Parts: sequence; C-alpha cells; structure tokens
Amino acid sequence: MNGIQITTLAQRPELADRLGDMKDPWLEFARHDSLACLLYPWMQRELADYVLVATDGDAMVARGYSVPFALHARGRGGVLPTRGWDQVLMWAFSDLRLGVAPDTVSAIEITVATDRQGEGLSALMLAAMRENARARGFAEVVAPVRPSGKPAEPDTPIEEYAYRTREDGLPYDPWLRVHVRAGAVIDSVAPLSMTINGSLAEWRDWTGLPFDATGPVRVPGALAPVRCELEQGYAVYVEPNVWVRHPLDRTA
Repeated sequence: MNGIQITTLAQRPELADRLGDMKDPWLEFARHDSLACLLYPWMQRELADYVLVATDGDAMVARGYSVPFALHARGRGGVLPTRGWDQVLMWAFSDLRLGVAPDTVSAIEITVATDRQGEGLSALMLAAMRENARARGFAEVVAPVRPSGKPAEPDTPIEEYAYRTREDGLPYDPWLRVHVRAGAVIDSVAPLSMTINGSLAEWRDWTGLPFDATGPVRVPGALAPVRCELEQGYAVYVEPNVWVRHPLDRTA
C-alpha cells in the first residue's frame, strides 16, 4: 500500500506519546478496562518490539499491540483460556516478570484510525504482526478476536455467532473473516474475555444511558448486554471474544 510504513515501536520510540492520540472507534466504556489501564504503558515500555505502528507520512493511521507468552507452560498445556484477553495479558506480564521463556505471541489490539477505515489497513497490520512474530522465531500467533459484527446481535450467544459461516464457508463476521483469510483457524470462544465494571454513575457517563433498572442493558457497540444491579449501585460488562490460531511458517 503506497505511502504506508509499518514499524515496531522499538524502531520508532518517538511515536510512543502519539499512540493514544490517534482517533479511533473505541467506545468510551471500552477505555475503562482495569488491566488495559495498568498494562498498556507496560507493553509500550517493556515490549516495544511487539507494538506495531503504521504511518502515512506524518500521520499515524493504525496501531497494533501483541505480547509474547508461554502458552505451553506448566498448568496451561497449550489450551487457550476462557478468560481470553484479560488472561493472556496477565500471563504475558507474569512470564516476563518471572523470566519464563515465551513460546507463542498473542495479538492484543489492532486498531485503524477512524478516517482510514475501509482501506484494508487491518489486514495489513495483521500480516505485519504475523511476520513480526515469525521473524522472532515463533511458530504461532493467537488472537482473542472481538467480532466486529457482534454488536448488532448482543443477545446472540457467542458460541452460535462465532461459528456462523457464509455460503462460501468463510466466517459470517467480517473481522473473523480477515483472520481466516490470513490463514487462521477458529479455536474456541472466550466467554469471559474482558470484564469492565463501574458505578451506575460511571456507566451513565460512559454511555449516556439511564441505567435505572436491574437487568440487562443493551449498550451500542457492546458485544453482549451490560448487567445493571440497581440496588447494589453498579453494572458489569463481560465481553466474549473468539480465539483464533495463526500457524506460522518459520522457514519462510
């Protein structure tokens, strides 16, 4: 793609302060995951070789975060966790702190700037993330995928949605389809991939919704309903993701 340059943050450390300034489509409530607030600065600082930045001239047009971790360590056994995104972040942090050698790379985020949507940048970033892992000797990239079409069906069980296909056999979901076209296979679902909790006042501020009755609240952009507990004064969002596996050819 003419003009697009993808580098690691280690190669372009001067871009670190601009990563959060890129205009992106993330909704306000999604910016309040406790682990993300804690570990994104850590990833930028300690894992800059696994943070990708796409630029077009002076403009930052996409970013990608990934982490190395030991999927086959004792007690994990190569099984992708039901706690998905949150769990793999904790494993990566723990492994680096304890000196456990990683054997797998997990995608954490691929985000394209709002004014550059629809240009194929997400597939380009995914390819770059795969190549970055392969070049570092890894045989597999995994990803807790946030299906892009799921917000239109918040009440559909993730098990049903994840495996839905089109007539051509490819996934129904557009973002899952990008992964499969890149060589991934759908492995399993992560029903507890990300948990965001907050007071009712915080949820009202984040969404503009009243949160005035106990029960499920359908929040635009959420993959599943948010659970409101009016009498207890809080609400909780538990996001499901879909695990995919990308085998890599280390001889390429």
